[in-house]
Order: sequence, then structure tokens, then C-alpha cells
Amino acid sequence: EGEGEGATEEERVLQEMRRKVQEMQEEQERLERMQQQIESAIGPSTPASSTDPKEIDARSIYVGNVDWSSTPEELQAHFQSCGTINRVTILCDKFGNPKGFAYIEFAEEESVSNALVLNESLFKGRQLKVSEKRTNVPGMRANRRPRTPRFRRGGGGYFPRRPRRSHHYHPYM
Repeated sequence: EGEGEGATEEERVLQEMRRKVQEMQEEQERLERMQQQIESAIGPSTPASSTDPKEIDARSIYVGNVDWSSTPEELQAHFQSCGTINRVTILCDKFGNPKGFAYIEFAEEESVSNALVLNESLFKGRQLKVSEKRTNVPGMRANRRPRTPRFRRGGGGYFPRRPRRSHHYHPYM
């Protein structure tokens, strides 16, 4: 009698899990249909061009002297007159504190020139520095020379001092 109830309890749990899986699959299919409808309404997207870093940088700006208490939403509101904003990134240090600058990615390249007009505009009592985002070249520093390793492999270790020959007489040398 106890085992029979356990088996029916297991069957009930299994049926409940199957029902939830079925609901999740139906929800996934519904979301995929919605996404296809949205994509067909918007038109064909070009994922290759949207992931190209140089193309993204051409649609992005650097914003310096940003107040540390600023949020991405506040920056988006400040720059929304320039054009459609895809992303606002406020950079933080390893402790999560804002570094005081941000990058704003627009949907169109024309928005960058509109945003440059806001250079030296006031935001939270601070004068913003707005410029085009530059594309980083890996291995290059500000002075345009590639990095050289500071410490080379090998070397180091113990180097005994050689006695110097001096012009003075030393009886024990």
C-alpha cells in the first residue's frame, strides 16, 4: 500500500514536470514567432556589419569628465536628441567605482556629429568632453611604439663580483 502511493506520487510529479516542459516549449515557439515577425517588419538585419569593431567605433563617442554618480539612463537622456542610442557604457574600476568616462554607441554614424555639438556642455554641474571614439590598435601605446617586455626570460641569478684591478698595491690580492 505504501509503495503504491509512492509510485502514484512519482507519476504525478513526472506528469507535472512533463506539463511544465511542454509549456516552456510552447512559450519558446511563441517567442520565436514573435521575433520572426519583428525581424520581418524591421527588415533584414546585417549581423556582420553590426559586430565589426571599426564600424561600431565609427558610431560611438567618448564622453569624459562624467560625474561619478551618473547613471547610463541619465547620459542617455542627455544625448537622446543626437539620435537613437544602442548602448551606454560607463567604465568602472575593479572595485565597481565609476572611472569618470563613458562610451555611447549610436544606431547611425550621423548621430556622432550631432553628439560632438554637445562637447563642453554641462551635465550634473560638470563640463563634458565629447569626442569620437578611437579604435584601439592592440600592442600600441600612447607614444605609438609597440610594447617591449620589461623583463626578459633568463638572466638574473647570482653574479659574483670580479675583483677590480686597481692601481694600488694590495698584499692579499
